[in-house]
Amino acid sequence: MGPIGIFDSGYGGLTVLKAIKQKLPEYNYIYLGDNARAPYGSRSYEVVLEYSLEAVKWFFKKGCPLVIFACNTASAKALRTIQQKHLPYLDHTRRVLGVIRPTVESIAQYTKTNKVGVLGTIGTVVSQSYPIEIAKLFPHIQTYQQACPMWVPIVEHDEINTPGAEFFIKRDLDLLLSQNAEIDTVILGCTHYPLLLNVIRKFVPVSVSVIAQDEIVANSLADYLQRHPEIEKRCIKEGDITFFTTDNAEFFNRRGLIFYGEEINSLKLSSL
Repeated sequence: MGPIGIFDSGYGGLTVLKAIKQKLPEYNYIYLGDNARAPYGSRSYEVVLEYSLEAVKWFFKKGCPLVIFACNTASAKALRTIQQKHLPYLDHTRRVLGVIRPTVESIAQYTKTNKVGVLGTIGTVVSQSYPIEIAKLFPHIQTYQQACPMWVPIVEHDEINTPGAEFFIKRDLDLLLSQNAEIDTVILGCTHYPLLLNVIRKFVPVSVSVIAQDEIVANSLADYLQRHPEIEKRCIKEGDITFFTTDNAEFFNRRGLIFYGEEINSLKLSSL
């Protein structure tokens, strides 16, 4: 038995962990932010796979029966390979899940025009993961993408409520929505972006649904655990959370407060 592992290249996964904790407070969690090697978005598939696989092995050593990639880049570039190629050899009784699939599964309940937009990092957009997954599940839905390279720095530097933030957010939203006037659903394909929701809604028509990943992933995890008792019974239920970072712990605690909304007391890893 062990805790549920939550992995991200940095801070964004804390928004997912916050929602998961609110939905499923009884479980134990370990959060790992690989801040020393962030961002992942601009790195190659091979490097993201290498880093993500190291993280999975670390979580397994910590006893985690289940690991969530609360990172769109890791989910896009590494998850499938780890699930199909590495997991059978590491431990076929454990599971590694991502954030893209549950997000995609939710869009049918929102879109009426079957025109969906995706906002993400350059790495996520270039990977084409969202269009590919949407086409698998909903071949009748058309997908449009826009990379937002400035959004993560805006959040991480706590510049959310500034004129500069509004400029870049409006610019990227306009670029996305101009691709098709019938886009009625927008996916926030980065776990940083829920913190920008209030600003995003200023520049999106009220007729357009904006999907954030935090609550979707939390609800999906609750459903998964209910459907997989063989995994659920191996998850410790003491309501405890431990935070780790590969960078400076004090700095992680200060900046992590922006994402998590509560004080964090993290531990620094010398290496994975």
